[in-house]
This record gives sequence, C-alpha cells and structure tokens, in this order.
Amino acid sequence: MKHYIDFHEDVGIEELDKLLDIAVDMKAKTKARIPHHYLEGQSLAMIFTKSSTRTRVSFEVGMYQLGGQALFLSDHDIQIGRGETIYDTAHVLSGMVDAIMIRTFAHQDIVDLAKYGSIPVINGLSDDQHPTQMLADLLTIKEVKGGLKGLKLAYLGDGNNVANSLLQACAKAGMDVAIASPSDYTCPDKYVGQAKKDAAITGSKVLMTTDPFEAAADADVIYTDTWTSMGQEEEKAMRVRIFKDYQVNSKIMGVAHKDAMFLHCLPAYRGYEVTEDVINGPQSYVFQEAENRLHAHKAILVNCMADINEFI
Repeated sequence: MKHYIDFHEDVGIEELDKLLDIAVDMKAKTKARIPHHYLEGQSLAMIFTKSSTRTRVSFEVGMYQLGGQALFLSDHDIQIGRGETIYDTAHVLSGMVDAIMIRTFAHQDIVDLAKYGSIPVINGLSDDQHPTQMLADLLTIKEVKGGLKGLKLAYLGDGNNVANSLLQACAKAGMDVAIASPSDYTCPDKYVGQAKKDAAITGSKVLMTTDPFEAAADADVIYTDTWTSMGQEEEKAMRVRIFKDYQVNSKIMGVAHKDAMFLHCLPAYRGYEVTEDVINGPQSYVFQEAENRLHAHKAILVNCMADINEFI
C-alpha cells in the first residue's frame, strides 16, 4: 500500500522521476483523447474540511478520466464534522472505497487516517504541507525549462505549507531552493533539515534568508503564495504590513534570470503577494501550472492505487 502524505518520506529521489514520467504520459494521453482507464471500477473518497477549486476539480475529473469515480465529502456531509473520530472514519471508508484524498487543517488527521485505515491516503493539503501541488509545479518547470537539476527556485513570503513542501520537493529534484520570509514567519527547522539532507545527496543548495532580493538573485523560478491562508483571515491586515516587502513585482523579477518563470499555486490576490503585471505577464505560467494539477494528480492516484508498470 502506497500513501502520498509527506513529500520527504513518501517520494524517493528516483521515484520522483517516475512520477513525473507518469504525469507526462497522462497529459499526452489526455490531450490526444486516448482512453487510460487504469482505475476502472475503483472509488476515491475526497474529504474536504478546507474549500478548494483546483484540488477538487483535478481529483474528481482525474478519477473520471482514469475510469473510476470520486465522492466529494465535506465536513458538513459526513459525521467527521459532528465529532466522529478519525479512527472510526478510517475503518468505515476502508471498507467502502479504494483510497482517500483529504484536504484539511491538522496534518495529524491525515497521518491518523493512514494509520487506522487499510487503503492509500493522499494529502490534498494540510496546514503543514501541500505535496500534491509540488508534482504539478515540478512538471511545469520541467516542461518550460527542459529539466530540473541545477535550476534555482526562489520562494518569497510566508513560510507556510507550500514553502515547506517546496523545500522538500526542490531538494529531491536537485534544484537549489531559496526561501525568503520575515524571521518570525520562516519555515520550521524540521523542513529545512530535511531539505538540506536531500540536497547533500542531489548536489543542490538550500538558502534561508529574510532578504527577498538575495533569494531572487539569479533565480530560474520565482514562486509566491497568499500571505493569508485559510483560517488566518483575522490576521489579514497585520500580515499585509509584515509581508509588503516580499511582494513579487518587476523589481524582484529584475534580479532573477531574464527568462525566469513566475509560479503561484493559486488563488492569487493581485496587488498583494504579486502585482498584476507579473502574474498576467509573459513570464507567468500559473495557468499551465494549474492545469498540470490534473495530470500530476492522476499520476499520484495511479501510483497509489494500481501497478503503473502494467500500463506504462
């Protein structure tokens, strides 16, 4: 049984290449309208306690294109929202569906679903990590740049779940990664340590700084995320003041390579973490990145729920 919960623990360095190859194959088959019903007859339970556009659509459409079905379950639809334990939920769903994708707040809830259940569990996002987004990001970079190893990605802003997972993913891919955040909002030591451990193997570098221009210097990819994540709405005014110097704008893009890409996991708040001219400009690949969620998530689903070697 294969889970996809923590990028550092669940994706090996060599396995990452395999996952990307599967995603490329999935995208080519989708564009050519070649049926690829690798999960025919299988069902995916999708638990959402955090709302979503891209995660829901990509997993739901992905399961349909793979020949299976997906069930959308918000915390208003199932008993977990009324106090039923993760233990009970894991056991019940394990007897009815073939895998669970969950997008929620507490990372431990995802870990516990995998611990108590007997089917694969996929982390669609938690307060700590966003590993499914990472495969779409790496796929997009590879499509545009032709490869990953030796490139530099700079992330500017809140040291949140996306930043934590970028540290893990870039180090696995052999990419240099620089994170620029205010000192009180940087990534936890746990994720920095994991990245440095993998970077020592892949030959990449990890930089943690409070200076956005230092991080962005000579970068091949500039990445940012919202300054106010779900559940932090009451902090918005404070966070706008704290992160205003970390906005991705023409000055920041000017210290990166001339052909640097701009990425954002979306939703984006124009005029805050990124200016209109950057996100709508020629260096922005945010919609290609969003589309690649579909193909990356299909690769994750097949890798967790089937023997991909039978099909590719």
